[in-house]
Amino acid sequence: MEKLKNMPSIGMRIIKSTVAVFICYLISFLRGDSGIVFYSQIAALWCIQMYVHDTWKNARQRLTGTVVGAVYGLIFLLTEKTLWSPMEKNGAFYALLVSLTVGAVLYTTVLMKQKQASYFSCVVFLSIAVNHIGDGNPYLFVWNRFLDTVIGIIVGLAVNQFSLPKGKREDILFISGVDGILLNQQGGLSDYCKVELNRLIDRGVKFTIATMRTPASLLEPLRDVRLNLPVIVMDGAALYHIAEKEYRKVYVISSSKSREVANLIKEAGLKCFTNIIVDDVLFIYYEEPEDEVQKLLVRELRKSPYRNFINRAAPETEQVVYFMMLYPKQVIDEFYQVLESNGITKDLKVLKFDSDDYPGYAYIKIYNRNATRENMIAQLQQMIGMERKVMFGTNPGHCDILVDEGDFSRMLRQMKKMYEPIKWIVFPHKK
Repeated sequence: MEKLKNMPSIGMRIIKSTVAVFICYLISFLRGDSGIVFYSQIAALWCIQMYVHDTWKNARQRLTGTVVGAVYGLIFLLTEKTLWSPMEKNGAFYALLVSLTVGAVLYTTVLMKQKQASYFSCVVFLSIAVNHIGDGNPYLFVWNRFLDTVIGIIVGLAVNQFSLPKGKREDILFISGVDGILLNQQGGLSDYCKVELNRLIDRGVKFTIATMRTPASLLEPLRDVRLNLPVIVMDGAALYHIAEKEYRKVYVISSSKSREVANLIKEAGLKCFTNIIVDDVLFIYYEEPEDEVQKLLVRELRKSPYRNFINRAAPETEQVVYFMMLYPKQVIDEFYQVLESNGITKDLKVLKFDSDDYPGYAYIKIYNRNATRENMIAQLQQMIGMERKVMFGTNPGHCDILVDEGDFSRMLRQMKKMYEPIKWIVFPHKK
């Protein structure tokens, strides 16, 4: 059952492609099989794209390529009429003439600044020149090949743009966690999630992310998602706009509290990673670790071009966004008691949790006490003027809609239903 749950969903591109192929068959039957349905079908399939704007771009490429290929195909057939005898006797001459014409087709698309259409131009030309030498009426044959392709383009455009009449719930801010909800076991985004998220965002959905991750750890897996709202990062410590590379809101630890925490860490003989934002850039200060696991962590994190590690103690004058420590679980438990006895756990937000990546180790993260996802969501709602929100998550009691960890498409299915209600179901016609 677990394998079935994680199987990819049947997307609309598959469904629409199937419908387009069938419609091409129907049109071919209505034409009395005067055309070749194969050409209509491949044109229609080429136009069925994940995004509607790509459909129009591909349709233009296909149409341009068809016109260029058909014109050269017609010229070739007319030339063949006068040279049939020598071509028939000399296969090498025929092969040379076809090959030279392919070069001319490609060069024409370059002159027209339509290089993307070059492949289709060659396909159309070769389908005429190679497979159909000797047809009685070259004009009729070329026209039918052109018409076959145009029919496929029209079918592809029509099918890809068809959708049920749906409304838009523009009064809701949708918020989702990342790990276990959007990102799979490999730390990536499935094609279905990527396509549907971009489609909904392009259509106007108010969507953002709330996560413990830093912006650096989000940029790689979400690089193809067109997020247009700030995301809530560092467990509510910051609100970051990915597209504009700007922190819109940050909860920091005061300089005096930062020094107090840093002194406690130093007195315990421990080291930490101190995260500070300067001019919308996150810097991570650290002292060279002695622990092998900490060394491994630094090596892994420094691979990212989005992280800025500085190997020295953090400046005391800077306000800290958060401290992070990674040590064996016993060391972390003991230091947590030190923080507790000094009142830090009351004055600041202190998280202690086991590491998933390094067995036997645990983390401590220390934030401003106001650095919560709830507070930052409220800040975002105020910024964009949204009163209603829907939070998707894996922790009961901390979200509006609970998502089973590993069910990577449930959040999107639920969001689609809420954001795009079918009009005649949700909004019945009033007489």
